Amino acid sequence: MADPLAGKRILLGVSASIAAFKAVALASDLIKTGASVDVVMTPNATRFVAPLSFEAITHRPVLTDLFDPAAGSIAHVSLGVDTDAFVVAPATADCIAGLALGLAHDALLATALCTRAPTLVAPAMETLMLEHPATQQNLETLRQRGVTIVEPAAGRLASGRVGRGRMAEPADIIDVLRAKIGRPADLAGRTIVVTAGGTQEPIDPVRHIGNRSSGKMGYAIATAARDRGARVILISAPATVPPPSGVELRPVITALEMKAAVEDAVQGADALIMAAAVADFRVASRAEQKIKRTGEELTLHLIPNPDIVAGIRSDTLVKVGFAAETSDLLAHAREKLIRKGLDLIAANDVTAPGSGFGGDTNQLVLIDRRGTEVLPLLSKREAADRVLDRVCSLLAERKASLPLDATQNG
Repeated sequence: MADPLAGKRILLGVSASIAAFKAVALASDLIKTGASVDVVMTPNATRFVAPLSFEAITHRPVLTDLFDPAAGSIAHVSLGVDTDAFVVAPATADCIAGLALGLAHDALLATALCTRAPTLVAPAMETLMLEHPATQQNLETLRQRGVTIVEPAAGRLASGRVGRGRMAEPADIIDVLRAKIGRPADLAGRTIVVTAGGTQEPIDPVRHIGNRSSGKMGYAIATAARDRGARVILISAPATVPPPSGVELRPVITALEMKAAVEDAVQGADALIMAAAVADFRVASRAEQKIKRTGEELTLHLIPNPDIVAGIRSDTLVKVGFAAETSDLLAHAREKLIRKGLDLIAANDVTAPGSGFGGDTNQLVLIDRRGTEVLPLLSKREAADRVLDRVCSLLAERKASLPLDATQNG
């Protein structure tokens, strides 16, 4: 499946920050998605990175001068009009002020005034400059105009200080861009609740019962749902990868915490996708202090955790479960589909090559009450979209089958 940004035209604005070197990486990563990239730079940005660096990557001329005869007298107009998104990264305090005030004294700002495409701004500056009331007011002005601010990270800054103001990483900016323009929004207006990661059931203050879930499959589903226009509530137990941006993250640790979070989140939601690996058992009595090694056997009394998805009752909610199995895949998955009252179950054999814990691929079998679809080995993002394709169909069927008064909000 092609990247959601494939075929899109992206305009990258680069202002005068030491973080301009990251804009070169951003341009390169955008090209890898299949997008075409045009670059416009402020004159001072060329002191940090030469236009040739971008031209070598994008194979397109870089606009740096409003009055460059080679670029044409209205290059800023054509660039602003003929684009699917405008990304300003890095955006300095001066650039942000110019964007907020509608100034047009350089090629970047003039182009910004000519575009009506979705705009993302990734600030990069010293913490003191970022936190100054003038900068904060300018950022708020841009937000009110519909500009998406890709929040800066904390870390070591050019001055040697440590604080907030580092430009977001290219991968994070691209994530936000995908959410903004990536694909047809067939889940727009929908609320999708996704669970991910593996719950941890404490034995004592330093030990727990857990599993090998990385969280990658659940995070891929949350990312894909976000990119398709959904409001995504991601309820995540501990995972080995960072959560996607642009979703409502609700972190939990234990199965009981996840149960409470899911019951709250599904109120008014359209679908629940339980991709988390929820521990089946918990310790009956957690030790208040670390259990010391004595050389003797240790016996733990385990009691069952509640079945979260089976306990959710709703006539309108589409419920999707996952079944990670090591044997009798289809039989176990079909039994879970019925017992848990699911609309769809995605099953995988974790012993199969490329389909185990922690990998970047998965081979799913999608089962509903009408039949079975065996998917090929796919990236987890591709597999996520295949699951969401089925969710979209189920949502449409659910809406069509409900009485008129029950679909007024759908």
